[in-house]
Amino acid sequence: MPVIPLDDHHWALTTPSSTYVIGVEIDPDTGEAAPRQTYWGPRLSPEAARQVTGLPRRHVSSFSTPGEVEELLPVDGGTRWGSPSLQVAFGHTRSLELRLAGAERHEEEGGAERLDVLLADAHHPFEVVLSLRVRQDTDVIERWTTVRAGAEVAVTRLDSGNWFVPDAPAYRYSGVFGAWAEESQLQRGPLPVGELVFTSRQGITSHVANPWVMIDAGEATEEHGEVWGVAVAWSGSWRLTTTQRPEGGVCVSGGFGHEGLRWTLAPGEELVTPSVLGLYSTGGFGGASRAWHAYARGHVLPTPFEERPVLYNSWEATTFAVTEAQQLELAKTAASLGVELFVIDDGWFGRRDDDTTSLGDWFPHRERFPDGLSGMLDGIRDLGLRVGLWVEPEGLSKESELYRAHPDWALHLEHRRRDEKRGQLVLNFARDDVREWALGWLDRLVTEHRLDYLKWDMNRPFTQAGWPERGAGQDLVWIEHTRGVYEVMRALRERHPGLRIESCAGGGGRVDYGILRYTDEVWPSDNTDARDRQTVQHGFSQLYPASAMSAWVTDSPNPTTRRAMPLRYRFHVAMAGVLGVGGNLSEWTSGELETAAELIAQYKRVRRTVQHGAQYRLAGTPGQERSAVQYVLDDQVVVLVYNPLGNAKRGPRTLRLTGLDPEALYELETDGSRLHGGTLMGAGIRPAAWQPIGADHRSELVVLRKL
Repeated sequence: MPVIPLDDHHWALTTPSSTYVIGVEIDPDTGEAAPRQTYWGPRLSPEAARQVTGLPRRHVSSFSTPGEVEELLPVDGGTRWGSPSLQVAFGHTRSLELRLAGAERHEEEGGAERLDVLLADAHHPFEVVLSLRVRQDTDVIERWTTVRAGAEVAVTRLDSGNWFVPDAPAYRYSGVFGAWAEESQLQRGPLPVGELVFTSRQGITSHVANPWVMIDAGEATEEHGEVWGVAVAWSGSWRLTTTQRPEGGVCVSGGFGHEGLRWTLAPGEELVTPSVLGLYSTGGFGGASRAWHAYARGHVLPTPFEERPVLYNSWEATTFAVTEAQQLELAKTAASLGVELFVIDDGWFGRRDDDTTSLGDWFPHRERFPDGLSGMLDGIRDLGLRVGLWVEPEGLSKESELYRAHPDWALHLEHRRRDEKRGQLVLNFARDDVREWALGWLDRLVTEHRLDYLKWDMNRPFTQAGWPERGAGQDLVWIEHTRGVYEVMRALRERHPGLRIESCAGGGGRVDYGILRYTDEVWPSDNTDARDRQTVQHGFSQLYPASAMSAWVTDSPNPTTRRAMPLRYRFHVAMAGVLGVGGNLSEWTSGELETAAELIAQYKRVRRTVQHGAQYRLAGTPGQERSAVQYVLDDQVVVLVYNPLGNAKRGPRTLRLTGLDPEALYELETDGSRLHGGTLMGAGIRPAAWQPIGADHRSELVVLRKL
């Protein structure tokens, strides 16, 4: 039983290897209820969990600072001075005093259980429900919050939940930062005393940060040590606030929105947050990552165990100049290499000759395709390829038929200008009519052209994000737009079960556990430079699985960085995820095409393991020194080995594998040699790419079979 009642006010939530104990503390003088976290760590028996609830508290008064860091949802009210997880205003009164109204346990599908803790304000008709879900096959715990208004109320902050990290002599945080073409850069450092905020104010997940943080005591390594992780499953604006009190105590509160928003609820309305996810692991950062990956495959991704096809995308070959003849020629070459899915990118619609026009006019380019797309797409299918198209449903150009007909459909504020970015505005997907329009043309496009794949892009952060017709409630557009996108994706997939969707947002601007419920993979960065991609992919892998990571081989010199590097290195980096090709194949030499076909064939032999196996980040700093990444599934072991700098003096010299059976024999595919798992993990091997003298950008694929 995942949810175990310990007494009338305490519960233990048990996962395969952890226990999370919570309770509701009631002040005997005021009757105020404070739901608190009592324990989060290694799995306990019910008897031990009961003992935890009876241990004396460390603070003089449980309702004085810093006890609020242990609350499941610290509110703005009472004797609390930290960052609140919930802040509301009843007219001129901005304070909450909550009472316990009950608790309910619910059995759900798949063996999951949900606990709802019900709270109500002492005076105003306002309810708060704290929901927690725990499953028997994952250590990830899901939490979310619902607020219900009996009278008009203004909500200015509503986090999904607050997580207390147990006491430690020191704290270290891990997260990612970035920018366009430099996403998912891993950073790790001492957690400062005070508040540290990670956020997006862009209406999308953003390139500058990603909604997760991991906390450890400064002692965790890649494969050893305790790690606590928190992630927000949301694709709009979000905020994670870590607090370390000077007196002691660390917590992480996370949810949607950002400062300055005001969500006005009318009587009878409710607001439900997305989930904030918590994970405890004793396996270091690698163990935490593998647990996140398993959770994604088991409970998030819509098609978790499919083998993703090898893709070709024509963007870098043609940019906006899409024509039938040139796409068919590229498709012939791609098919000869072993590519399985051909995706036509931007430029096929409206009068889309550059990025200043036609978003919203989703019909074939009238000059380039006077007879429509069917001839071109059928020709591609005749080559044995599946077919996909690039779309940007949320984008709107002022130079478009749609904008001229519906200027009110764009996000805008009354008496304020409409700033363009990348020559476009953003459609308001919170509107029923916009969602109906979007689902209509997307459904027709997929149906008429029998599309297998959509690359759903979103190149435009929010500005002037308003909905004047909604008056005081227009700030809800920051929430409802994202939910509208989810709804259109969900409905489109229901109508077309075979359709697969890739999430893109000007590169890696929308990567999170919210969008992954509706898409099959994500585009982590517009930067396809293989060395830069190694650091992007390293940061991506901290939370997200390889099966969700689209990775392309493009031209050399690279279109973004102008760095030149061998084709084999570019392929080996892209093989660490869902392999794609995005170069201008018409300019590749016969030797390059032959090598590409050979490497695509190699990838197909190992892709099931890469996409769905347990991933191990082996020694070395990716993209800067000798490094490797390993995947294990059933009897196959796949290792991608990299050496970006041939004369580098830093980095490991011997490659020691991990996650193997120490007693079993493993056969090396290249020469048939056999080594025990213990030997491979203890002594290791000397990869050819790691030899001390040689050219830059050496790499290799090592494949072993367990006998």
